[in-house]
Amino acid sequence: MTTCAVEIDRLTAAWRTTRRELLAQRTTAGHWVGELASSPLSTATAISALVLSHRGSYQFAGDSTVGDIDELVQRELSDLVIPSLHWLARHQNDDGGWGDTDRSRSNIATTMLVRAVFQLTGIPAQYDRLVEQADAFIAHNGGVAALKRRFGKDKSFAVPILTNLALAGLVPWKQVSALPFEWACVPQHWYHFVRLPVVSYAIPALVAIGQAKFFHDPPRNPVMRFLRSACLKKSQAVLEKMQPESGGYLEAIPLTSFVVMSMASSGQTTSRIVQRGVEFLLNSVRSDGSWPIDSNLATWNTTLAVNALVPDQVPAAGSPDGPTAGSSDGQVLTDALLQWILDAQHTEQHPFTGARPGGWAWTDLSGGVPDADDTAGALLALSRWQQYGLGNNDAAVRQAAEAGAKWLIDLQNRDGGWPTFCRGWGHLPFDRSSCDITAHVVRALITWRPHWQTHKPRYFEAARIERAVHCGMKFLKKQQRLDGSWIPLWFGNQFHAAEENPVYGTSKVLLMLNDLKLLNSSMAQRATRWLVEAQLADGGWGPAISRDSGASCTQKPSKNYRFFQRKQFDNGEHFDDAGCKSSVEETALAVEALLNLSPATAEVCSVIDEGVAWLVRAVESGRLDDPVPIGFYFAKLWYYERLYPRLFAAGALARAVCRLAEATAPTPFPMEILP
Repeated sequence: MTTCAVEIDRLTAAWRTTRRELLAQRTTAGHWVGELASSPLSTATAISALVLSHRGSYQFAGDSTVGDIDELVQRELSDLVIPSLHWLARHQNDDGGWGDTDRSRSNIATTMLVRAVFQLTGIPAQYDRLVEQADAFIAHNGGVAALKRRFGKDKSFAVPILTNLALAGLVPWKQVSALPFEWACVPQHWYHFVRLPVVSYAIPALVAIGQAKFFHDPPRNPVMRFLRSACLKKSQAVLEKMQPESGGYLEAIPLTSFVVMSMASSGQTTSRIVQRGVEFLLNSVRSDGSWPIDSNLATWNTTLAVNALVPDQVPAAGSPDGPTAGSSDGQVLTDALLQWILDAQHTEQHPFTGARPGGWAWTDLSGGVPDADDTAGALLALSRWQQYGLGNNDAAVRQAAEAGAKWLIDLQNRDGGWPTFCRGWGHLPFDRSSCDITAHVVRALITWRPHWQTHKPRYFEAARIERAVHCGMKFLKKQQRLDGSWIPLWFGNQFHAAEENPVYGTSKVLLMLNDLKLLNSSMAQRATRWLVEAQLADGGWGPAISRDSGASCTQKPSKNYRFFQRKQFDNGEHFDDAGCKSSVEETALAVEALLNLSPATAEVCSVIDEGVAWLVRAVESGRLDDPVPIGFYFAKLWYYERLYPRLFAAGALARAVCRLAEATAPTPFPMEILP
């Protein structure tokens, strides 16, 4: 790394600013919660669920007419519904549609759901023009047929949306596919054999929406009617067992809303499932009348923060700063934080997926479900306490790490990769093995390699871990694209032709290859070449523009970058020019991955310098408060997280400061990112 692009004092100042602001976001308990974007999609589904659940509770009330019921519902919900409708109206895009966030392009799915809520609630006069524009957007973009094309064979989201539309009277029930809710009655470990039409985490929607379809449009076949009637109570029992203490399935507002509205429309408004779901929705609404997609990503954000703020190696001997240096405000690896992470580990079999004890979810709330990505993040964070010999719970840390590693190895698919929640489902995108999760898991396992070699874990031998890592590497080698990139599962870029994010996926795998000391391998060199050429003209990274459908770019965009991007994506839908710029999140990931290259060619050094300079300018200009929608959540549901720019930038800038100091000073650099 050279020093021509940015002075060390500016770099250090930017790093200090990022670190200070990230530390300031901690709770009083010492961990990070963050804030997910408010979502028009979540807001629309939540209002629909609340209105339908209240209507259902009055549908048998004496001799009231439908008009009387609607008036009663609107009067009782007006304090909540009217502000929410105003919020939705303010966030309609210029093309008449809505995106998943206030920074997202319009899409057919969210626009249809918002249109349904205005239909269900009755439309005040000031919203007439809004509805006309929404209808025009839906018609222009292909209507129901386009919705089904968007999600393909995966019915996890298309069928719930159509159910919401049918409940609003916007589409006939004949257009809603019947979901086989009776399969929820078979043992949970059979699910991957029957090839259900929804992903593993959408089983509650399978049951509730399947029953709503059966209630409103029963099959003509008498045998099928009898079979499904016999399975109603048992499948509802499964649904109730899966519901967490908070009432929110996966802590997700859309999923919970679909369950509530479906069961309420089927006459189940007094059921415990609906009542707890309504309570969850009412507890989740924000002061402006909007809802996020999920309660929070507290565990994910906390482990990202620990791994960004604390170096993964003990400082060199003689360094003036040790792991306990610094003021109390700067301490990261505290006993309280360690205990919080340990307490977030699941220690019982999970009713939602049947997951065995040992994993971590994205949140510490009751609706979280253990998954591979968050378990890997937790193991990496716990390794910091182990490496620095901090805390009074060394045995507890080792025990948690061993249980987490065993949980991950048991989850590994036959193809060598890791899925998100459930082993072996395989045929739908969000259940298959993924590159970003596999790379993250491998990093977590090898980080604990010295411990496995020194201490023999109780549950498994170190050789089994090595086999798992070897199979994971074979999977990643097969999944590398011809251009050298990898595609992640849970992150995308809305301005990429295929809504993919190869910058994220490739950076994550390169970080893993660095930990394995394999940056000289052919797969690492091809990935490095792709990442270098994907740098945008402004020096940062963002959507990897391609002139080929769905492919990653193979040459660095020129000064005409904006022309190519606009030509690729300006297809009549909402086009947010700000979204075309490089992002803090993607630039930080790319820079952190490339900084590991040593020695690097002059070309790579130049690319790194430009990327670091871009990050420094971003911090100086306040872009840490400018998150972008790069996250997928539920079947192409976009989100952004307020902490992501600081989380990703903190790690990249810390690594850049250390690398630059190594190149300019013979003495150890003070590791002030230590607690």
